[in-house]
Amino acid sequence: MQNFQITPPNSSLKLALQQKINQKTKPLGALGRLEEIALQIGLIQNTLTPTLNKPAVLVFAGDHGIATNGVSPYPQAVTAQMVLNFLAGGAAINVFSKQNNMVLRVIDAGVNHVFELHADLINAKIGIDNSQNGTANFIHAPAMSQTQCQQALTRGASLAKAEKSAGSNVLAFGEMGIANTSSASCLMSVLCALPVEQCVGRGTGLDDVGLAKKTEILKQAIAHHALPAGDALHVLATFGGFEIAMMAGAMLGAAEENMVLLIDGFIATSALLVASKLQPNILHYCVFAHCSGEAGHKRLLEYLGAKPLLDLGMRLGEGTGAVLAYPLVQAAVNFLNDMASFESASISEKT
Repeated sequence: MQNFQITPPNSSLKLALQQKINQKTKPLGALGRLEEIALQIGLIQNTLTPTLNKPAVLVFAGDHGIATNGVSPYPQAVTAQMVLNFLAGGAAINVFSKQNNMVLRVIDAGVNHVFELHADLINAKIGIDNSQNGTANFIHAPAMSQTQCQQALTRGASLAKAEKSAGSNVLAFGEMGIANTSSASCLMSVLCALPVEQCVGRGTGLDDVGLAKKTEILKQAIAHHALPAGDALHVLATFGGFEIAMMAGAMLGAAEENMVLLIDGFIATSALLVASKLQPNILHYCVFAHCSGEAGHKRLLEYLGAKPLLDLGMRLGEGTGAVLAYPLVQAAVNFLNDMASFESASISEKT
């Protein structure tokens, strides 16, 4: 079993960083959240001159057995179809990552499809046993075994560390998996000790009847397993998806490497929720990109004490919100490094 060890960033430069921010040619606090992010990234990197190198977005894809219960208006086959769309360059995440010069990694964590070899697809499948490709239906049994859960975490961490070795110090996280809002809702409900009604949303576009059905199915599943909130690994194995577990592992591995983590929407935040239960210090390394339009996300952000940068009513997933927020993170680092100080610009400070 992999043991993650995440320590808080070194705080020895905090006063010097804050003084550098305050001496820029602006009123105190005038750049708002950008000042907070500049301070955070300076602390993560333990430097007065932080940099963002080779930003990458990791998009994890996986299928969910619960999809067969009609919790999504789309069939499970759409997961594989969207992965092919990523590889063809036709999805929103392709457009936005290209716009922001971010490397896109597409990872098959457990899609119910056998893909042909492709240079842009990382095959990290969990759970292949000639009969199952994707998680089991957690209505009846745990979504994955404890061994599979640990494999997913370990593989995710290895993927993040590979990006670090390739020169990246900032990672965005995204996902694709039909029915993964059901998985995320159950993780949130159990780990946050909240009624599932406060966690579940419309996903890919359920109507009122579909939402009521989805809610009832998830309530039954949670009652069936009756898990305590304190065992995050058990909860993840029971309700998680392979893409969620692998993303949680990647987040943990990235934080171990002192990387900046850009957290996307509801699914990505549910993966972070699990990771934070295992290693609470991971939150020091996270920049929360946006508040999703998915019903439970705002409440989950509040539970984590997170302040998202954007609120555009988006609920696409794929890492799109994280990638769209990246220019703001760049701006925070750039003003810290390049903006003149009162002294260098020969501007008088207020008396």
